[in-house]
Formats: sequence, structure tokens, C-alpha cells
Amino acid sequence: MMKRLVFVCLLMAGFLNQILAQELSPIKLISPDKKRGLPVMEALSLRSSVKEWSDKKITIGDLSDLLWAANGINRPDESKRTAPSALNAQDVDIYVLMDDGAYLYDAKLQQLTPIVKGDFRDMTGKTTAPVVVVLVSDISRFKMGEVASKLNWAALDIGIVSQNIAIFCAGTGLKTRPRAGFDVAKIKEALKLSDSQYPMLNHPVGYAKE
Repeated sequence: MMKRLVFVCLLMAGFLNQILAQELSPIKLISPDKKRGLPVMEALSLRSSVKEWSDKKITIGDLSDLLWAANGINRPDESKRTAPSALNAQDVDIYVLMDDGAYLYDAKLQQLTPIVKGDFRDMTGKTTAPVVVVLVSDISRFKMGEVASKLNWAALDIGIVSQNIAIFCAGTGLKTRPRAGFDVAKIKEALKLSDSQYPMLNHPVGYAKE
């Protein structure tokens, strides 16, 4: 009887989460502008971490380019990404937290798929940034190796995506910083992550505070 009750509760919780996610609509992103931004060396010279942002909402153009630069598909014929990954596992998923809800970046469809309604940005650390990008590795996509090795590869892959974000922001006038000090358990629960998915870094992203 107890097992049946637990099953029913889990079923109802899953159904409720689906309803909440359905209140949000997918956000169709636009094709990346590959001609924008500063030269790479100049962007590197400007790269810095900031702690304060304007509360101005991020434009769809900036959001689209940001996510493509982070880990978008740059070679469609091979489904290869802007960021390399160990064993080509493509283990890094990008979750985007905004004031209305949490979304998952779908690089193939170039869109944000809604996960859950609500503002979870402060769950990654206090911020006024309009967007927080959460970098998650699903180590189940590594088809070989012990867990320790997979976590090492995951950390390397997350770091590369993080640097893509930092250089893109430096070259286009956006502001960001990488952060690792957040409550992983709460984020996993909020984003409905599986046991094999590890949130490792988050990036608040926005415009300079005036």
C-alpha cells in the first residue's frame, strides 16, 4: 500500500511539473550573427569578471548568439559544436534561468525548451543579471571510463564552454562571471536533473550597470 501511495505521489508530482512547464512557451532563437564582435585578441584583453549588472532584459539576438557561441552547432553536417568534448560525448547541457522560468538550450532546433515556471536565478547565488546560464554535464554520455574519469572529463568540457561564454561576452559588450559556489542539490531538484547530470558552473549574463 505504501509503495503504491509513493508511486501515485510521484506520478502526480510529475504531472504537475508538466503542467507548470506547459505554461511557458518554447523560445525560438534566431540564427547566430557570425560577423559580430571584436577580434579575438582584443576580446581576450577585455575579458573580466563582474559582480553587478543592469536590470535591462537581454535581447533575443544577444541571447541567441550567446548560446550558440557557448556550445552551438557550428558544423551541421557532423553535428559538431563550438566547444570540443572528451570522446565527442557532447555531455554539456545548457540551462537558462530567466525571470519567468528555466529553459533548456536545444542546439539542434536553436530554441529554448521550457522546463519549469518560476524565477530560480538567485538559487545559483544572488544576482541582478537578467539571465543565468547553468552548465550541466551528463556523464552517462561518456561510453567508457570510471566515474572519477568521467567527472574529470566533464570538468574540462564545462570549463571550455565557460570560456566560450566569457570570450563572447568580452567581445560583444556583455558582462559575465563564472561561479561554482551554489547549492547543487537544489538546482538538480529545480531543473529535474537525473542522477548522472552534474551542475558544475553558472554564468550570470547581462549588460553593464550604468
